[in-house]
Amino acid sequence: MLGLKSKKDTSPQKTITEISELKVTVISSVVSIIVGLLFGLVFLFIIEVIKETPDMTNPFYGFSNLMVEGFSSIRSIIKVLYKAAPLLMVGLAVGFAFKAGLFNIGATGQYTVGAFFALIAAILWQFPWWAALIVAMIAGGLWGLVPGIFKAVFNINEVITTIMLNWTALFFVNLLFYNNPGIYESRERTMNLAVANPSAILPDLGVSDSYFNIGIFIAILFAVVIFIVLERTTFGFEIKACGNNKNASVYAGIKAKRTIVYTMLISGALAGVGGGIQYLSGTVPYTVTSTTLLPMGFNGIPVALLAFSNPLGIIITSLFISYLQVGGEAMQPVYSPEMVNIITSVIIYFSAFALIVSQLIKKYMKKRLGGDEATEETDVVLDVASEEVNKISTPKTPEEGGEK
Repeated sequence: MLGLKSKKDTSPQKTITEISELKVTVISSVVSIIVGLLFGLVFLFIIEVIKETPDMTNPFYGFSNLMVEGFSSIRSIIKVLYKAAPLLMVGLAVGFAFKAGLFNIGATGQYTVGAFFALIAAILWQFPWWAALIVAMIAGGLWGLVPGIFKAVFNINEVITTIMLNWTALFFVNLLFYNNPGIYESRERTMNLAVANPSAILPDLGVSDSYFNIGIFIAILFAVVIFIVLERTTFGFEIKACGNNKNASVYAGIKAKRTIVYTMLISGALAGVGGGIQYLSGTVPYTVTSTTLLPMGFNGIPVALLAFSNPLGIIITSLFISYLQVGGEAMQPVYSPEMVNIITSVIIYFSAFALIVSQLIKKYMKKRLGGDEATEETDVVLDVASEEVNKISTPKTPEEGGEK
């Protein structure tokens, strides 16, 4: 008898996830960025209006510098890459945890611990840069392991434990710095790596610019590896399964507790490498007297959100956020450094609403579905309809309630 069948039964189905998910992600991210930038421009006008002697050309001047400075010279481009490297690593750390349904708000603590042990290995132990990075990775991983164990074994929310461990990491690192006088100078900053151990500075590949090093290439390599792990390995499937539905993954035989622990371990390791890349660049010392959390760990959150935790997407978003940071520096002296931070933070954190925009776009696309643009949902409907038609068309036996 008559049976309805989808046209795509014999070919790989291009579902809404396969066809449109990338489009939705890109569109929602771009929309969020545009809205964030416009909000920043409006904010500049508001600041200018309340000045004693407003100049309405200043907002356009500042905004234009914000948008073009990153590409204005080779040095600016190099600086964008320099700033993007640690940001990319922290974004990967946050995004990797997101894939397992974990909100690693403690990336800044893992980043701090990784930075500290990288400097210890470089200055006190005289390790080369690659060995110091390994030490940073191990230290960050162990610091991320703690909330992973608490989550897996005791079901304690990782947001609580990671926030607590952020402050623990900061003061723990400061305490260790104070008890290692051979690592800092003037009891304020760590020693200059160029003097303490030149082999610990990341290679510059012969480019004579203090901001250029292989950090960005290391970060991109990690992003590619993480992408392969998530998309091409059993472990990656288990991570995403736990993130989608932990209880269902356990029912399917996945060891969710082990997956959570390993995920937080790797997430912390990625953040630790970010700290190592930042402070092994040889351009910035660690401030031993710091009593505030390093912002880099928090900047990784919108980077991951804007890319929907896709490792390859995080490469792009980290470069974009770095581009804004470089452009923000060019807004001076018309606007104070504090104003630059406010504008860039508005843009960055407004971009974190890309997920909401994505949901709105998906709803809109579902309403516009039809014709040849069949999706997974329409295929399911057709399959259900086929089954119902077949049930109606097939005579029932007496046992099934048919005619005797």
